[in-house]
Amino acid sequence: MSDFFISIIIPTLNEEVKLGGLLKHLKKNCSEISHEIIIADGGSDDGTVQIAESFGATVIHCQKKGRAAQMNEGAEHSSGTILYFLHADTFPPQNFSDYISQSFKKGYKSGCFQLVFDDPDPLLTFYGWFTRFRLTLFRFGDQSLFVEKTLFEEVGGFDESMIVMEDQKIVRELKKAGSFQLLDERVTTSARRYKVNGVIRLQAVFFLILLLYYSGVSQSTLVHVYKEFIDN
Repeated sequence: MSDFFISIIIPTLNEEVKLGGLLKHLKKNCSEISHEIIIADGGSDDGTVQIAESFGATVIHCQKKGRAAQMNEGAEHSSGTILYFLHADTFPPQNFSDYISQSFKKGYKSGCFQLVFDDPDPLLTFYGWFTRFRLTLFRFGDQSLFVEKTLFEEVGGFDESMIVMEDQKIVRELKKAGSFQLLDERVTTSARRYKVNGVIRLQAVFFLILLLYYSGVSQSTLVHVYKEFIDN
């Protein structure tokens, strides 16, 4: 794409520990591609905003809180033809922008990477192994998401009524509306929550929430389960 321009959108809330390292990594691995970095902040009271500004990122002080709303607001302020949604504790592979560019040159309209954790625990390696499968069941926000901006707007962006599973819903909608590519390369995401909650226990809770979601259980119930059983 001769007019390829990527807007990297990162929703944040008190992410000073990871953000500096991530922004340094992005700058290093996106240097040959025209890009901008947008921090969609949900009201951080630590050094998140200052760190973002020190790296030249555009900081949006979001009117609405919540990952879906913050990513949508970040997209509204973006200038790119391609949107790349990334969590603050997830590091994309080296030269990630080249992989994204190549995907669009092949005709894909959206896609994501596979996943590996920053911890060698065998169970976490096993969990990450499942992200190689193309089923939507294995598509979550930690894998990051790239999408043509016009297609993102066509499907209505992220559903702001959803506190959890918003990533599952938008991937289903993107697949229906256009071609979606699962790349072979992997992002590296933090295993911190698994260490805090226990590897088996946390995965069991995630599986329960996924099962309840596809059973039609309300968002309020899903959020209750999340808050009841997961320590952040």
